[in-house]
Amino acid sequence: MATSYKPLGQLDLTTASLTTLYTCPASTETVISTVILANRSSSADTFRLAVRPDGEAIADKHYVAYDVPVAANDSTTLTLGITLEATDVLSVAAGGTASTMSVNAFGAEVTV
Repeated sequence: MATSYKPLGQLDLTTASLTTLYTCPASTETVISTVILANRSSSADTFRLAVRPDGEAIADKHYVAYDVPVAANDSTTLTLGITLEATDVLSVAAGGTASTMSVNAFGAEVTV
């Protein structure tokens, strides 16, 4: 079993639509250690973060963060330890339709 520590996903989030940040590849298990959300705007914004097992359609049960505020020109760091199996999806959405949020997920992929 090989372990690869790396950035798992990076987005320039410019929409309020739920967007895939990371999908766990086949024959892989993943630990998402940290997600950092940076609000590059001079206005406050919010974000949503969801884990969708097997790429399920989004439902209320999938959210791990919902409409969490990020102050103007500030960032929020989430230390999570979320575990994913193949085809599980980490999704994110900004609160504003004209958002300028940068999102980065870091962790480890373990090939099984």
